Amino acid sequence: MTRTLLVPGLEGSPAPHWQHWWALTDPRAITVDLSDPGSPDPIIWEAELAGQILQHPDSVLVGHSLGAVLITRILAKWPQLRVRAAMLVAPADPAEHSRIGGFAPVAEHALSVPAMVIASRNDPWMGFERLRQLSRAWRADFVDLGDAGHINSEAGYGPWPQGKALRDELLARSATDPDGAHPGDVLTLTRRKTTV
Repeated sequence: MTRTLLVPGLEGSPAPHWQHWWALTDPRAITVDLSDPGSPDPIIWEAELAGQILQHPDSVLVGHSLGAVLITRILAKWPQLRVRAAMLVAPADPAEHSRIGGFAPVAEHALSVPAMVIASRNDPWMGFERLRQLSRAWRADFVDLGDAGHINSEAGYGPWPQGKALRDELLARSATDPDGAHPGDVLTLTRRKTTV
């Protein structure tokens, strides 16, 4: 059974965030417990995420915001870790936000696993064109949710069944493309969310 490791960002993902909902509704999902989410330390967070990957090899990583950036750091530093795929939701730009500046620079090369970037056109944490550029560098599929804010609870993303469906699609692709060496497809989806 493939586990889903949910990787929160700055301040964690408390209710009613979609990651909190996902952890409650998916028996295969585990939320990665990251120390001091209000003042993150990249070295500590990397060690904590790597530890969870070692405990749950061949998991799919689902990161939000700074959690998505953390995933790219782990995959760049330790490509030998056994990760099946990575879903990067609304990555934040550490170069543009001082609270997360220690996570800069963001890796800009092909990731070692199949990956999918879920993007919003009006995300205050990273510009849309910058995210498209990174998605191409990562060789990740790119999902355009339109004007979806930061794809968090403030933007209306509490229960988010579409997120699970995208994870399942990514897992299906990873089964046919295990080395992740595929050009990123661009997908445009209608915005489907559930407010809480």
